[in-house]
Parts: sequence; structure tokens; C-alpha cells
Amino acid sequence: MTSAGATMGRLRRLARLRAAGLWGVSAGVTGFYLFSLARSVADAHSAAPLTPPTDAAPATDAPDTPLVSVIVPARDEERNIRRCIESLLAQDYPSFEVIVVDDGSTDATPAILAELRRGAPERMRVVRVNALPSGWAGKPHALHVGSLLARGAWLLFTDADTVHAPAALRAAVTRAEREGADLFSIGAAQDLPGFWNRVLMPIAYMCIAFMYPPVLVNSRRTPVAIANGQYLLIRRAAYDEIGGYDTDELRGTVVDDLALARTVKRRGRRLLLVDGRALVTTTMYRSLAGHWNGWSKNAVAGAPGGALSFALLAPGLPLITITPFALLAAGLLRRDARLTLAGAAPVAATLGYRAYQDHMLAIPLAYGWTHPLGGAVFTAILARAFWYRLRGATVPWRGRSYAASGRSTGAQRLTS
Repeated sequence: MTSAGATMGRLRRLARLRAAGLWGVSAGVTGFYLFSLARSVADAHSAAPLTPPTDAAPATDAPDTPLVSVIVPARDEERNIRRCIESLLAQDYPSFEVIVVDDGSTDATPAILAELRRGAPERMRVVRVNALPSGWAGKPHALHVGSLLARGAWLLFTDADTVHAPAALRAAVTRAEREGADLFSIGAAQDLPGFWNRVLMPIAYMCIAFMYPPVLVNSRRTPVAIANGQYLLIRRAAYDEIGGYDTDELRGTVVDDLALARTVKRRGRRLLLVDGRALVTTTMYRSLAGHWNGWSKNAVAGAPGGALSFALLAPGLPLITITPFALLAAGLLRRDARLTLAGAAPVAATLGYRAYQDHMLAIPLAYGWTHPLGGAVFTAILARAFWYRLRGATVPWRGRSYAASGRSTGAQRLTS
């Protein structure tokens, strides 16, 4: 064989390898989104959503209704706290108390809480935390402080940026008791104002659902566990059994919901996570900076598998979010039918998945085309989180700093 023939042979083999790689990527990404769509539908049907009760609310003196202690940690929440507390005080459940832990707020939060408490002195208490003890993260410490004051047989940990329908607590307690749940959590409806919320939240939901599918979370046969810190209803007996938040595992974590869920399930207690969008709404972030810092913190501390997880996600996320659209665009620009088809199939699967997901999140369908932009931003977030881990740097969050392990870096004095 002549040298020219050998060169041609190598070029043909290289072309075949490139074609195989192209169609392999196309088929793999298409399969990923078709599988994700099928599993999302299955997850949605694996547990009935939490819906408003059809019966009338019991009388305030109804017997056999366990007392629920609602604990709300609040740090600089002047924008949200009034709506949250007013919605909690309006619950039609007959037996509950509201404990708000003001975690060193420096804005108008304390004044708003004082005003609200004057209107409900028998139902509501406010406790102020001025110093964060060494080894604690802010939210676990605030929840711990609230639990020390709580008198209920159930504890509801809920965030200050949530709004609750009047029947929410009654529906949650009824469902948790009927199904024998020890930790009952719901996925809240997301209020998504603005462009970046609608670009980024679908990517976050996709990643969370991939790592923590509800059908596995709710199964007793798997160790997969997660809960939504926006709404955590836990039996007091189960909370005390695991040591509450005052343990080495939970005291310093910045992903308190994930850590609590893992601990509860590992102890053999029943964990149940269901769709609660009909009863609770939340607004997580209001800006790109909020998403950037919030999801960086969660990625640093919450990704399972440590460095291996980052090694898989960092190249994997752009592969499934950016590559299909890039192939389609390149094929159309170059008028290359093969490239166009290789991109069109996974783009169609992506948009099909996004249509289902965006409907669940009440996001206009046109935002499906922002999928590669959201993927690019989250890839940057993951890269930042991985860099923090490699350097052992601290993660800024709500005016405090946490080690890249997701734990508090030490005592911090707060201003009153």
C-alpha cells in the first residue's frame, strides 16, 4: 500500500470515528431527555400531591389534634417576613404556635416582627439570636434555638420567603399522620419573577431531579434522601431521636434540609416528599447574583459524591445543555444535513422535556430555548464550587462565610 493510500485509510477511519462520536452524542443526549421526561412523569404519579382538604376545618378546641410548633428562621427578611407570618397565623389548623427566630437581622425585620407579635401575642413568639456559636451554621442554629422553645408534637421548619394557603398545615399534618411519615416535606410552587429565574430554575430542577428522584427518595429500600427546607414537617420524637440539629453532622451544615433528610432516613425513619404547589409558594432568588451565590453554596456542600460528582457534572452539564443547540446551529449555518439532524433530535427531546417541566413551573414555553444559556451559567457555578473545594476557600452566604466543606468557619458576632 502506498503512503497516499495509507493516509487515505487513516482519514477514512478518523471520519468514521467522528461520525460515530457525533451520532453517539446525539443519541445519548436524546435518550437522556426522553428518559428524564418519562421519569418526571413517573415521579409525578409516584405520590399523590398535597391538596387542600375537602372537609371543613375543625373547631379550635377540637380534641386529638397534635400541637404543631412552626419555626421560622429569619435573617434580614424585611421583604418577605410579613407575608410569611401573616399566612402562617391565618392557618385553619386548630392547634399550633409560631416561633420566629430573628437570626441577627440588621434591617427592618425586628420591627416588623414586633408589630406582628402585638397582633397575636398568644400564638406567636419571637426570639433574637445575637451571636452565632463556633461550629454552627446560621440556619441550623436558628432552627435549633426555635426547637428548644417548641412545645409541639410536630415541628414545622419553614422559610421566611414562603407563603402558605390557610389549609396548608392541616393538609400536611393529616397526610403525614395518615401515611406514617416521620419527616414530611413538600415541593413548593416557585414564584419566578424576571428573566434569570426562568432561565436558571429549570436547570436547577433538572439536576436535583436527576440526583434525587422522588420515587427513590420515598422508597424505604434506597438510601436516596432529600427534603425541601422551605417546608420540613418532622415528628418531635424523630427529631429528638436523631439529636436534632445539635449534632456533629448537622450543626455546621449549610444544606440543612439534605443533611436532616439523610440522617432521618439512615435511622430507619419514614421520609415522604410530595408536590405541595397547591398550598405553599416561595420566591427563592430575585437576581442573577442571588442565584450565583445561592447555588454555589448548595453545589459546594450538597453535591453527592464529592470530587467525583464535580468531575461528572462539569463536562456532562454543557454536553447535555449546550452541545445539541450548538450542533443544530452549526448544521444550519453550514447547510450540513448530517450536523443538522444530529442536533435536531436532541434539541427536540430537550424542548419536549422542557415543555413538561416549564408547565409545572408556570414558565412560558419560549424559555425552553434559553436552555443552553442556563446550562452555561450553571456550568460556571459548578466550576466555581469545584475551585472553592480545591482551594479550601470559604463560601460567602448571607453575610457569613462557610468553609468549602459546607460548614461554619467559626464564631461570628452579629450586630443587634
